[in-house]
Formats: sequence, structure tokens, C-alpha cells
Amino acid sequence: MKNLSRHEDRYKAEMRDLQIELIKLQKWIQDQQLRLAIIFEGRDTAGKGGAIYRFTRYLNPRAMRVVALPKPNEVEKGQWYFQRYIKELPNPGEIVFFDRSWYNRAVVEPVMGFCTREQYELFLKQAPAFEQMLLDDGIMLIKFWFSIDIKEQKVRIEDRIQNPLKMWKLSTVDLKAQQMWDEFTNFKNEMFLHTHSAENPWVIVKGNHKPTARIEAMRYLLARLDYPEKSQAKVSFEPNPEIINVFDPSTV
Repeated sequence: MKNLSRHEDRYKAEMRDLQIELIKLQKWIQDQQLRLAIIFEGRDTAGKGGAIYRFTRYLNPRAMRVVALPKPNEVEKGQWYFQRYIKELPNPGEIVFFDRSWYNRAVVEPVMGFCTREQYELFLKQAPAFEQMLLDDGIMLIKFWFSIDIKEQKVRIEDRIQNPLKMWKLSTVDLKAQQMWDEFTNFKNEMFLHTHSAENPWVIVKGNHKPTARIEAMRYLLARLDYPEKSQAKVSFEPNPEIINVFDPSTV
């Protein structure tokens, strides 16, 4: 119990130090009128929502937003696919956290039959060009993919089914995540291969242990951006390579 308590104390202390650095980062973005978009994608139950909560917990709500769009309505279905996401992009001085994003069309929609093959292939063609336009216009983009193994996902799905406080998280996609595990894997790999680039890389976070995944994702973000007073930080900015890595095409 003492070892567990010490580990929890270390986690809380490091989390606090990282959250202080996130506040410094946000202030720099506000002061310089920069724009930062952070995408959280990944397997169902891999910890995206919990990570976003820790990222945003102490940030100024006037200078950041969490975007979690519902399924498109009838008007949006007839629009260019990226259109409803464009209006959610960060304004000057703002950070936007996407709890899922336009990448629904790369994995969830084709697996679940929510889009046609033609729509899927068009997305893979347009997404890199779309993100290059964001980069060219000065928008900073970070793309996280939270992974999880099949056994741990099963445990978390069963917890959502049984826990009345978590039932709201349960979706049709969650219920099919286990039986369609291989399909999700195949589409995920295709997404990586088509939409990963040196300028806009995919960052893979191993999410089996949620606290560690949150810490390392924060560390990666802070390591990527040079903001004032960073050198005075009390925390390391070296991500743990056993938990977080940039996608390597040779591994697929």
C-alpha cells in the first residue's frame, strides 16, 4: 500500500507540474495570437476523454474549447465533409481540443458502414491536402492516437455497461468494438499510411495505463512547442518511448 501511495503521490505531483506548463503554453498562445488544434483519436475506451479533461482542467476557458461533434444532421450530410469542422478550428489566441475529429471518416464510419467506399477514398485523398492548408495558414496541429489492447478494452466496455455513472459513455460503436477489432485495426493502419507526414505526424499513445498515457501525452505536446519560461520548468519534457511514439510506416 505504501508503494502504491508513493506512486500516486508522484503521479499527482508530476501532473500538477505539467498542468502548470500547459497554463504557460496557453498564455503564450494568447499573447502571440497563435492557433493550436489538438486531435484526440483512438480505440473506444482508450482514455481520450479522460486525457482531455486533464489537459483542460486548469486552462482559461475563455481561450480554449473542447469540440465533440454529434453525428451530422441532414444539412451537414449534404455539405463538403470537412465543412462542419472548419468552423470549429481555433481562432487567434485559442486552443481547440477535438474529442474525435474529421478522422471519424477514416476509421469509425467505414467500419460501421456510415459512409460509402467512394466517400472514404475521397477523404483519404483530401485529408493530407486539408491539413497542409491548415499548416500553411499558421494553425499548429497535433494528432494523438490512443491505443489499447483487446483484453483491456473488454474490461473497460464491461465496466461501462455495469457502472451507472459511465453508462452515458456507452455507444453502438463501443458494443461492436470487440467483434470488429480487426476491421478497426485495418482501417487505422490505412489512415496512418495515408495521412501521416513529417509536418503533421500521428503520435501513438499506449493507453492501457491511463495515468501514464495522460502524463506522456502532455509531455509530448509541451516538448513540441517552445514557449517562454519553458527552461524554468520543474518537469522533464522527454516522452517515454515505451508509451508514446511517432508513427513509423515500416511497422505496418
